[in-house]
Amino acid sequence: MTFIELFLIAVGLSMDAFAIAICKGLSVSRLCPRHMVITGLWFGGSQAVMPLIGYFLGSSFYSFISGVDHWISFGLLLIIGINMIRESREASCPINASFSAKVMFPLAIADSIDALAVGVAFAFQEVSILPAVALIGATTFLLSCAGVKIGNVFGSKYKSKAELAGGLVLIAIGCIMLLRDLGIVA
Repeated sequence: MTFIELFLIAVGLSMDAFAIAICKGLSVSRLCPRHMVITGLWFGGSQAVMPLIGYFLGSSFYSFISGVDHWISFGLLLIIGINMIRESREASCPINASFSAKVMFPLAIADSIDALAVGVAFAFQEVSILPAVALIGATTFLLSCAGVKIGNVFGSKYKSKAELAGGLVLIAIGCIMLLRDLGIVA
């Protein structure tokens, strides 16, 4: 997997966090830099840890499904992408204005479940996991920080567009991976 593909996956996964961060920015009347950092750390951290967990889970049963791994990777990314596109069409619910661990932890875990599935796909694709999770975590951190600021300044205008773009990117990467593994694309 190339750096560009990994970066696009990182951006795609980050779009849900970006959308939630926009809502967090909307929820505060007076934005402080610590709001952006807290949000970035929670979402960036969870988006880095979940693919790592998924990678080790996928690696443990890879030998049983190695003949169809490319289809499973494609299916996982397709399902995640379709779900993100579906979510981009739904009305959003209000987000709690608190940045406490009690509020942020469940948001970060719920947001990063998709990254767990991507980690499983990474195991099947034999991706070098540490650079991949570092890139995903850093990208999510930066986009989450930006999302809080954008949400505070511009409102919810970009939330659904971010989720739609993220879903399309993940579907495209899944298609490219499948075509490459089938020998159709180099």
